[in-house]
Amino acid sequence: MAANIVIGMSGGVDSSVAAFILKQQGFNVEGISFTLYEAGMLKAFPKAPCCSIEAMNDAARTAEFLGIRHTIIDLRVVFIEKVIEPFIASYSNGITPNPCILCNKHIKFPYLLKAADEKKADFIATGHYANIKKIEGLPLLMKAADPKKDQSYVLYSLDYKTLNRLILPLGKNTKDKTREMANNLNLPAANRKESQEICFIGEMGYFSFIEGLIEPKAGHIIDAESGNILGDHKGIHLFTIGQRKRTGIATGKPCYVTRIDISENAVYLGAKEMAMQRNVVVRDINWLVPQENVFNATVKIRSMMKDEPAIIEILDTNTVKITFEKAQWAPAPGQSAVFYMGDVVIGGGIII
Repeated sequence: MAANIVIGMSGGVDSSVAAFILKQQGFNVEGISFTLYEAGMLKAFPKAPCCSIEAMNDAARTAEFLGIRHTIIDLRVVFIEKVIEPFIASYSNGITPNPCILCNKHIKFPYLLKAADEKKADFIATGHYANIKKIEGLPLLMKAADPKKDQSYVLYSLDYKTLNRLILPLGKNTKDKTREMANNLNLPAANRKESQEICFIGEMGYFSFIEGLIEPKAGHIIDAESGNILGDHKGIHLFTIGQRKRTGIATGKPCYVTRIDISENAVYLGAKEMAMQRNVVVRDINWLVPQENVFNATVKIRSMMKDEPAIIEILDTNTVKITFEKAQWAPAPGQSAVFYMGDVVIGGGIII
């Protein structure tokens, strides 16, 4: 008998092609789409580029085209609680969050598993570009074949229960091949543009999104080298580590945000070299492959960067120290650091 599988469908080209591949492989496929929000739920909400009512309609059209069942599940309330509110709170506290990782951890995969259990499906699937390989029964999360599209970084927080049931049909594909397949099949999503923005913000940018949702608190902008006050800011939520533009300060030379001090409500500007760091501390660790107390690995501190050589020292059950071989550009508190052994994701956590 063919195995049953539910796949998360956003209405975009990746999940549409992934659903097609699963059907071709003989699975009984059902598409699951999550309504995560819509314009007007919060005062600052724009017209959404994905996960909106429009996107759900696109997913439904694709499911009909493929001849598979399709279900829409309303998760708007829990999405605000688990993703949007922490996003706003992080920026309010001078922290740069990664909402895609929060969504994967608290929304997408838990609710795909819940839907799979309710529908008695054996597996779940998504259109992420990554691979899963089982060795001696242990599911290993691995990089995608296409380094330009690899999304293993945003999946590091998944647990064994999820990885054991997860199938990633696009792990061996390049994005170009996926797009070509969609065009050859005349899928409804074939020509849909790929969003490069946070899904609930779109092109408006997070500054505009947050405006009106928090109460700004003015403070000083300080020269990181001399300690002199350079000017004032209208709220630390307007800044992130490594930022150069929109500081409101003209110094006659390039200056970058090197530190945000919530206790002082201050933003520090300095030369580019001052935003480079070799040492990074990471907490809330999710281990996928347990390691010794000190070991060598490669580490990403941004999703699209190349993983860089480092020594990782386990400080306690929830904290590690990373010492990079070479200083890295602007590690930002709130972002994730993900650890690799070759192509295998061995764990990751949140930069503090």
